Amino acid sequence: MATFTRVIRRTFSTATTTSLSPIRAISDDLYKERNLKRLVEKFKQYSDVNRFRTKNGIYESTVQRLASAKKFKWIEEILEHQKQYRPDISKESFAARLVSLYGKCGLFENAQKVFDEMPDRNCKQTLKSVNALLGACLNSQKYDKLESLFEELPKKLKVKPDVVTYNIMIKGLCDKGALDKAAALIDEIEKSELKPDLVTFNTILGALYSTGKFDAGEKTWKLMVSKNVIPDIRSYNAKLVGLIHNNNVSEAAKLVGEFGSFDLKPDVFTYGALIRGYCDKGNLEEAKKWYLELVKSGSSPNKVIFGSVIMAACEKGDFDWAFELCKDVFKKKCHVDAELLQGVVNGLVKSSRIWEAKEVMGLGKSNDYHLYKLNLPSDD
Repeated sequence: MATFTRVIRRTFSTATTTSLSPIRAISDDLYKERNLKRLVEKFKQYSDVNRFRTKNGIYESTVQRLASAKKFKWIEEILEHQKQYRPDISKESFAARLVSLYGKCGLFENAQKVFDEMPDRNCKQTLKSVNALLGACLNSQKYDKLESLFEELPKKLKVKPDVVTYNIMIKGLCDKGALDKAAALIDEIEKSELKPDLVTFNTILGALYSTGKFDAGEKTWKLMVSKNVIPDIRSYNAKLVGLIHNNNVSEAAKLVGEFGSFDLKPDVFTYGALIRGYCDKGNLEEAKKWYLELVKSGSSPNKVIFGSVIMAACEKGDFDWAFELCKDVFKKKCHVDAELLQGVVNGLVKSSRIWEAKEVMGLGKSNDYHLYKLNLPSDD
């Protein structure tokens, strides 16, 4: 491992050569580092650079990479390392960042510890850090703890909750399944002389529609409109889910057709809801139609959409389309389950389409983003 001075000198030299700013060069260096242990060491070394410690995005992306690899000890290592930097750690925004980062990877006890240590570092605890701790609690799925902190902290610290505070609590109650309590907080927001916003309503709408409470969702929708909160694409996507949950896929498709009058454009979630709805009904032709609309829109199918259409195509015996979809998977570099691709290979073999089955297997081995070990079954 090069010394810190050599690493910085090399990175800054690269920055000069490539016309990148030093911080951009550091960011690129961390992004390109594939060895996670070296990533941790480099991150700690670069943390000595004052400007580096102001770049929240670099912190976010590094923690996210480590969390995806389940390297929680290394997350703790780089975040605890930050506590040595004074006066940064005595600034609420810096401490709140650490609280949030710990929460986003489910390490709530660490987040709580950073928050509790703030007074010892002469770091004032205001609503900013309170919301960060509540958000950490939410992201860590500590719903009972979230309720108790929501009740206790504002009173203890003499801070007045804002809409963000209430929205965090509403999301926690929705995730917990306490939808009535979540909806009741709309009145609490207004009693606090605040206004519920689009996040407030979208959170509740998403929970109601997705759990089959369509009538309650429609009631909340009317309330939202009466408060002069204009629905956005997320609001309409939630309603689509509600319609499809109620077995009204054709009504959902009709609603999407009216998006233009609302100055809205369907997004990948819009298309995904319709595609899955038609797949579940066994209507492969409509699923194909909306899949093509998705592709024409410039959006990329995600793992869930590919899963739905490939499974539906295999169930209907449409291996022409299943084969084309597999090629789309690799073209889009989408991480799908190996079992999904193996199902297509199996179906192609049973249909005596051995060369196509081998092509899917070859793509599984030769693509540059994920290795799929697919097997060629006997066609007996």
